[in-house]
Amino acid sequence: MVPMLSNARSIVAILSLSMVAPTFAAAPAGQSPYSALAATEARVAAIGFRLTTANAAWCPVTQPQFGWIWGDPRLYALDRRAEALAAYRADDQNHAFIAALAPDSPAATAGVRIGAPVTAIADAPVPNGQGSHPFARITAIETSFAARPVGTAIALHIGAARIFSVTPVAGCVSDFRVEANDKPGAVADGRMVLVNQGLADFAADDEDLAAAIAHELAHNILRHRARLDAAGVDRGLGKQFGRNARLFKQTEIEADRLSVWLLAGAGYDPTSAARFWDRFGQRKGRPLLQASTHPSWRDRVAALNAEAAAIAAARAAGQSLHPPLIGAPPPLE
Repeated sequence: MVPMLSNARSIVAILSLSMVAPTFAAAPAGQSPYSALAATEARVAAIGFRLTTANAAWCPVTQPQFGWIWGDPRLYALDRRAEALAAYRADDQNHAFIAALAPDSPAATAGVRIGAPVTAIADAPVPNGQGSHPFARITAIETSFAARPVGTAIALHIGAARIFSVTPVAGCVSDFRVEANDKPGAVADGRMVLVNQGLADFAADDEDLAAAIAHELAHNILRHRARLDAAGVDRGLGKQFGRNARLFKQTEIEADRLSVWLLAGAGYDPTSAARFWDRFGQRKGRPLLQASTHPSWRDRVAALNAEAAAIAAARAAGQSLHPPLIGAPPPLE
């Protein structure tokens, strides 16, 4: 996990920092912070779709991937809602909408556009979600789509009259969101990868950002949250000590190792992981309480370089890539 939030922490708690009262990273002069957020969502949608679909054959569990990120007018305070929706070219303040599309994804090739208000899904009302949390509707939509069969077309009703048929492809389990938070962090909860705006701003380029996202995706693929729960880890202050800290560190090492292979499988430079974590580990203001639950940045860079070297050696020998851990990760004990 990118040092900031524990991958075992409830996503509900994380999303209490909702976009109703966002802490925006500084946008370029003259640019709306919502436009910066929309641009980051576009980057994350593209990277997430590429990582999940290119590596689908390696993943023990897959889900339909459409190549989109959803938005909801209810995420924004009423006095900023029109400004926020304008960043997505959306003009419907009642319906959930498509906030980002990955190029060449099923949704994009079907003709769905960013900002499109979705009024029905497969002739049924759009799930509204339970409770008052701003992300309730998006969560309900995401979980509904994740449960559908791969390769089966679904009708998306846009506005009052238009219907688009979208056929998803198989991808590793994960949806993606962007949080309007200027801290350089990200988190995985087993179902989702949540990326902070500040992390996208810190990343030097999309290779950098892909390295961080691949790490979070690896947490989900390896079922780290469920495995930590089954092991009975302490998620409070006790996580910094003894067995709890050791198990958290084990999941971080596993995610680092697998992330390099996910990058390679998706056509990214596998050495970008070490470059990103080298720079991230030396940044100013990094947390000091992560030492017991995360490997040191020097150790993780060395381990990441070792995985990249293993990939290079396999390719030089004409061998197929076989990522570690996916088939039988070691027990957490």
